[in-house]
Amino acid sequence: MCRLLGLTAGTVRVRATFWLLDAPDSLEVQSHRNADGSGIGFFDAVGTPVLDKEPEPAFGDAEFIHEAKRAESTTFVSHVRLATAGGRTVANTHPFAMDGRVMAHNGGFGELARLEARLGPYAGRVLGDTDSERYFALITQQVAAHDGDVSAAITAAARWIAANLPVTSLNALVAMPGELWALRYPDQHALHILERPAGAGSAAENGLRVRSSISSVHVPALDSAESVVVASERLDGESGWRMLAPGELVHVRPDLSVESAVVLAEPPARLVPLPSPNPNIDT
Repeated sequence: MCRLLGLTAGTVRVRATFWLLDAPDSLEVQSHRNADGSGIGFFDAVGTPVLDKEPEPAFGDAEFIHEAKRAESTTFVSHVRLATAGGRTVANTHPFAMDGRVMAHNGGFGELARLEARLGPYAGRVLGDTDSERYFALITQQVAAHDGDVSAAITAAARWIAANLPVTSLNALVAMPGELWALRYPDQHALHILERPAGAGSAAENGLRVRSSISSVHVPALDSAESVVVASERLDGESGWRMLAPGELVHVRPDLSVESAVVLAEPPARLVPLPSPNPNIDT
């Protein structure tokens, strides 16, 4: 299953070699298991979204590796893809960018024609075939409908999909410069948050190094910076990871304060169960 990772250091720009390349089980390593595309989204010095993505595993993409060493931003969103909807193309590879925001999704839903009808002119923002990019277009539509309130927009978009379409998961990360939103919904895929103070753990010696059997993160640039990380897995080596509750939406502000609320209390009207017997495993 796809993997999500978001990180924000608020107003501090950090380099993005972390989880992409340096860790023992980095995104490059994970791409051996999620080989349908790899991408990173971040923001340049004036806040314009930058996407580096290819429909190839990171381990085979020299340009991805080159850009991963150079990337610098206050906020990052990354995704390694195991395709469930849409072929292996650049347009179908996460993350996506619309109206100054970056988004990636882990999960799936069906009946895309119904969603496209709901999107109206916003359907023209969609460049590929995925349910994920259409989800993002609905969020973008709802940002306009809610006077720029991204939290309200994510809630409204997920609520409409949950009420009208068959759903496995709507786990999503949305980012703007210095801000990060994370939704876990419903409970079929895990999503965790770590609020990490400056100089936490063993960072002074080795940088932030956290690992699990599936993925790992290495953030040497964050040794002296406070940060918040959201990841599909609870990564070993750092204390304080918390599983988001089903339906919980988190908003990390530029001052790194965290606002959190359960915004979808009920399961989807048509939940498509996963084969796993444990909804809280790292999938």
